Amino acid sequence: MATLIKGGSVVSATGRHPADVLIDGERIVALFAPGTGPQDVEIIDATGKYVIPGGVDAHTHMELPFGGTHASDTFDTGTRAAAFGGTTTIVDFAVQRTGEVVQDGLAAWHAKADGEAHVDYAFHMILGGVDDDALKAMDVLVADEGITSFKLFMAYPGVFYSDDGQILRAMQKARDNGAMIMMHAENGPAIDVLVQQAIARGETAPYYHGVTRPEALEAEATHRAIQLASVAADCPLYIVHLSASKALEAVAEARDAGRNVFAETCPQYLYLSLEDQLGAPGFEGAKWVCSTPLRSKHENHHRDLWKGLRSNDLAVVSTDHCPFCMKDQKELGVGDFSKIPNGIGGVEHRVDLLYQGVVDGKLSLERWVETIATTPARMFGLYPRKGVIAPGSDADIVLYDPAGRTRISAETHHMNMDHSAWEGWEIAGKVDTVISRGTVLVRDGEYHGRKGHGRYVKRGLSTYLH
Repeated sequence: MATLIKGGSVVSATGRHPADVLIDGERIVALFAPGTGPQDVEIIDATGKYVIPGGVDAHTHMELPFGGTHASDTFDTGTRAAAFGGTTTIVDFAVQRTGEVVQDGLAAWHAKADGEAHVDYAFHMILGGVDDDALKAMDVLVADEGITSFKLFMAYPGVFYSDDGQILRAMQKARDNGAMIMMHAENGPAIDVLVQQAIARGETAPYYHGVTRPEALEAEATHRAIQLASVAADCPLYIVHLSASKALEAVAEARDAGRNVFAETCPQYLYLSLEDQLGAPGFEGAKWVCSTPLRSKHENHHRDLWKGLRSNDLAVVSTDHCPFCMKDQKELGVGDFSKIPNGIGGVEHRVDLLYQGVVDGKLSLERWVETIATTPARMFGLYPRKGVIAPGSDADIVLYDPAGRTRISAETHHMNMDHSAWEGWEIAGKVDTVISRGTVLVRDGEYHGRKGHGRYVKRGLSTYLH
């Protein structure tokens, strides 16, 4: 039976207007002026609520092996939590490490996700070893597997690191086949020296994770990645988890020159800080160890990142969801911050945390929708199937209640974590109803979805390029 979402205000990246949305099967089939739609259908009352496209989180790490352990959310627990938070599509990272076959890494990720996901999912591919075979595999994945973005690391020597020559070769290949290169932009070899020196001085607390990954080494790597992309005939480049003002300046300069350079940030970089979180007493700061790290509140990073979101120098807000429990995981780094698994869990909270920016006057309602749904869908070849409320699009829809309130706590979140990076935060807004491909997953705080509902989505090329 068809369903009509009635009485709400449909919000898109370009405006908002009262409209009723008709769903038939898994797709949106029509939008009607209020009160003019069919009556012999199931009705979902959206009075007083925003009707927005389901969130697209373009950066998650379910079950990622890291530092002798692995991310604590599976595709089951992580995508269920995503649904509770109004995210109906994730793009996770399949992994090839140095010496491994790219296709084997992809097959391993399909095996993790198949039949487990509650919401739709797609994959990026991490290239941990750029060689002739990996470059050939890039063509195969773009042509046959619906994977059109490849992530490289300027950090983590011995694990994921690529040198400048490898990066250039991968960028040249991406320029030829239309793919996007995603870059973890930090100068890893220099960071490793600073880490070793800090530990030798006895500076072992979580706070020093941030101190040994200074802003200058993020800015330098960001600038270098942009220059390499230029040498590769303007290969499309997407900087992941940008955290700091100087790196943003490099992105803005490239964009002002008309380059296909893009960047995302994450909620932790908009709100949290080196001093207040990483510098928490004792080992508490380990909860917020992530890379790139949280930055100093005594500089203007928060202000500049919000401005970057308004100006589109920052195009997307993702989570870099990579959760670890304190017990038995983060605690691996007691006495040595370099052994703390890097990651924060947030896939459940991104939509709410960015809506708080709307409430605080830092973002428009339309820009909120654009950064959490529409642009990530366009950036990574999911649009118009995802990221928009329009006839023919998947019926991935969230009813968001601006009069509601959300309190974040480990006691109530659905991620597989024993703590929350956002413990006690109150959001002036609330996810009310979540629909994935026409199926109600969340309503009135209750879960109605099921494991296996989520499907793998093959992506096309980016539709966000100049």
